[in-house]
Amino acid sequence: MTKFNFLKTACVLCLMALFSLSINAQNRTMIGDVDGSTAVDINDVTVLINYVLTGDETGVDLAAADIAIDGSVDINDVTALINYVLTGEMPYTLPEPIEFTVSGITFQMQLVEGGTFTMGGQEGYPHLRPWELPAHEVTLSDYYIGVTEVTQELYKAVVGSNPSWFTSTNGYTNNLKRPVENITFANAQNFITKLNQKTGKTFRLITEAEWEYAARGGRLSKGYMFPGSDNVDEVAWHSGNSQDLTYPVGQKLPNELGLYDMGGNVEEWCADWYGEYSARPATDPTGPTTGTTRVVRGASWDQAWYTCRPSSRHDGGIPTYAHARRGLRIAMTPQ
Repeated sequence: MTKFNFLKTACVLCLMALFSLSINAQNRTMIGDVDGSTAVDINDVTVLINYVLTGDETGVDLAAADIAIDGSVDINDVTALINYVLTGEMPYTLPEPIEFTVSGITFQMQLVEGGTFTMGGQEGYPHLRPWELPAHEVTLSDYYIGVTEVTQELYKAVVGSNPSWFTSTNGYTNNLKRPVENITFANAQNFITKLNQKTGKTFRLITEAEWEYAARGGRLSKGYMFPGSDNVDEVAWHSGNSQDLTYPVGQKLPNELGLYDMGGNVEEWCADWYGEYSARPATDPTGPTTGTTRVVRGASWDQAWYTCRPSSRHDGGIPTYAHARRGLRIAMTPQ
């Protein structure tokens, strides 16, 4: 079936269904309001089909027309819009992050809706490493993740000290919104323990699988080479652009989930012991039960640009070893 015949048939089916189904889009998201009428109905389907067939943007709100939330307006959006008009089910949209405040310092956590994705390196990735293979299917439950890496100011507010290298003590300009670094795995766990005591919540270190899924953009992933862009310099601090410094969090563009610095700035401790991948599908994996090194994810200010890829992983996380390239990003399981 040609694209034209498919679209024509889909429109006819949608029109027939609307004779027997009354759709009220009041109080729903305006994603899908292609014609700007403040309602999502058959008129939007007609306008969207015309745009896909002809490219005529007259009367088309392209932002509202990206129904599938994949960065383009095409036949996938037509299919999604028809499904919405018929069933009232709209594709996933990103909720607002939730905020927490500790000793006057505010930080945000973003809900990541679970799903199934391909974890690991894939053909065509630059500088693909054997330890990123084999690519395998992973299914995750919902979880929260820090919008940014833990900052020096948050770490100090919780623990009472700042172990970071990039401070005035070592000749750098003090900016406590830089990510905390120079911490061991035990330091990271101690921070989380004290944060939980102060907030009454159950924050934790993120798992390696959760980290990669979030870096890829979760359900909103657009398949970028780096977390949020195909241009590494837009989203990450690495050895090619950092001038051998960390930077205040959130200065680069966020990824599809609104997360900053997933590709670079500092590496981030994960909860997992490091181990080789299996090709078998997994659900909510937590890594090996024992090991000698912990997984660290994300590139840092002193690492090459290609290590900023979401599948890039490191086994250099000796739990007792602290380095100025290594910090953390926290997670939380929904209650």
